[in-house]
Amino acid sequence: MAKPTFNKREIGKTGLQVSELGLGTAAMAGNHRPVSIEDHRAALKTGLDAGISYLDTAPYYGFGRSEHLAGDALRERNDWVLSTKAGRLLAPNAPTDSEADAWPGCFPFHQIYDYSYDGVMRSYEMSLQRLGLDRIDILLLHDIGEMQHGKEANRPLQQDAMSGGYKALDELRSAGDIKAIGLGVNEQEVCEEAMKHGHWDTFLLAGRYTLLEQNPLNNFLVDCENAGSTIILGGPFNSGILAGGDTWNYAKAPDTIIEKAKKIKLVCDAHNIPLPAAALRFPLAHPVVSSIIPGPRSAKEMATILEWWQQDIPASLWSDLQNEGLLAEGAPVPV
Repeated sequence: MAKPTFNKREIGKTGLQVSELGLGTAAMAGNHRPVSIEDHRAALKTGLDAGISYLDTAPYYGFGRSEHLAGDALRERNDWVLSTKAGRLLAPNAPTDSEADAWPGCFPFHQIYDYSYDGVMRSYEMSLQRLGLDRIDILLLHDIGEMQHGKEANRPLQQDAMSGGYKALDELRSAGDIKAIGLGVNEQEVCEEAMKHGHWDTFLLAGRYTLLEQNPLNNFLVDCENAGSTIILGGPFNSGILAGGDTWNYAKAPDTIIEKAKKIKLVCDAHNIPLPAAALRFPLAHPVVSSIIPGPRSAKEMATILEWWQQDIPASLWSDLQNEGLLAEGAPVPV
């Protein structure tokens, strides 16, 4: 198969261009499943060698492991764009047992939530040191929201994020230290609330606008378009259900989701197109989406994603999904 090609799209109105297919690094850092350092490095190399130029990481992913290896992968390369996140500081000594269980192979640190002005500034400086790089292009406040913290615990954290945290990001952007700011979250509601408190260039939203679900179509995505903000789509396979797994939203998929995924797969099968290939391409039909960032765990998984990316998908597949009522009315489809 020929080497893939990757068009680029702008992040917000910043002029910063990212490849339509990016590299998400949570899974390769060992999120809920052991991944060797060798596989981690090989997944990064395979994607970057193929021409992917956008990589997303975070201090939380493997408690420093992901940033460390991301920096190693990018240091001798040119033409790359990097996003990382703030909102958690890493402190020496091992994580709790439950945290370590969630990140097998993690580095010996534990997390401290801190969305304050000083916390975000410290996180930015510490990320540069872990990365061993001289720049971070996009800085995202990570995992604000009731889904992560619960309703009561989230309230003061979100207040910190929308005041001091936003001020720190805005200062870094204004000074030219970073090119774009945003949130990295799983809930569109958090993004909608954040839009009341400042201008955000992008939102890394995991799993909320996919081939399986298009809930943000007529509200949040419209607001983004009006504000000049764009979406980086994490979790295009809805944490597994659209790539042959049985998980959705990081848990066992309910029967209604399983049934809908099966119906979408039947349409894809009728056109001899792998379901994950359609899942990768569908969200990019929306003009607000800048990049899709699946998360491979190995060179083999990365190579499979690249194969899916190069699938020639007929227009009839999208029209059949529309006719079956499996896409939201008005959802744009690839042409």
